[in-house]
Amino acid sequence: MASRLSYTPISNLPLPCEKIPKPSQIVPNFPNLPLNSCPGYRGSRNITSSRRALSSSICHAVREQELVQSPNSESNQDSETAPPSSSKLVLVLGGSGGVGQLVVASLLTRNIKSRLLLRDPEKATTLFGKQDQEKLQVWRADTRNPEDLDPSIFEGVTHVICCTGTTAFPSRRWDGDNTPERVDWEGVRNLVSSLPASVKRIVLVSSVGVTKFNELPWSIMNLFGVLKYKKMGEDFVRNSGLPFTIIRAGRLTDGPYTSYDLNTLLQATAGERRAVLIGQGDKLVGEVSRLVVAEACIQALDIEFTQGEVYEINSVKGEGPGSDPQKWRELFKAAQVK
Repeated sequence: MASRLSYTPISNLPLPCEKIPKPSQIVPNFPNLPLNSCPGYRGSRNITSSRRALSSSICHAVREQELVQSPNSESNQDSETAPPSSSKLVLVLGGSGGVGQLVVASLLTRNIKSRLLLRDPEKATTLFGKQDQEKLQVWRADTRNPEDLDPSIFEGVTHVICCTGTTAFPSRRWDGDNTPERVDWEGVRNLVSSLPASVKRIVLVSSVGVTKFNELPWSIMNLFGVLKYKKMGEDFVRNSGLPFTIIRAGRLTDGPYTSYDLNTLLQATAGERRAVLIGQGDKLVGEVSRLVVAEACIQALDIEFTQGEVYEINSVKGEGPGSDPQKWRELFKAAQVK
């Protein structure tokens, strides 16, 4: 059964947590491949830092996306002072991962109420500080286990963003049966099977190349099935009858925003890669900022013509749309016209 963890209200977002030393962690090296299908793929690093640095750096990365990419600072200020939304409750899966953390933090800065499902709810405090339950609800659940997905989890949920994933190649993150088959296929299937018909939109983060997993160079990334299982998850979403949007990300950059890579996190910005490329037909090949992927997920929730569509997304050097809804509408629409 799922259980809920409540947090004490605070006035600002997010407050740094107490400084708790973390032991050094080493992530194994893998070949330099053209695609990163999930936040966990990265080279070997020896990392020692604190939870306090993690929380403050996520906030920095999100604000860099909003303030640097969006020239209209006044509108950003308005979004921060607006009252919490009463009509939208966004369920976020994979909120402790590289893209998911940015999704949750962005929802919080927009005062959009969210509900976060985590295997370890204590991570929410580490990442986002202690939050008012009116803004962030945290539940303990594992999508790999159908029995965890109690109907009470979905009460009041209007929208869903699923950012779950694991590494493409065997690593310590596979410990505990955390493989692509269990996460990208079975986890997505269990989640979608549990969602009520009242959900207005589910946004699934997938990967470019999922339709070409038997072709080079994609077959290299798919040696352990990650692209195949992501495509199976996509197909289940498409055939579910629920209103959906699928975002296929290119090789993820800027981060990853997790405790596995704090050295990168401390330097996290969108940098020069703020211009957004959106396509369809699994034709785009390239890289994309995690900040851009998170923003695309949030924007897709409310753009009506993105329902039932699958998009690939990359980012390149140049000025981007920031959080401007009209610019994102134009980008999504242009991709459908081509």
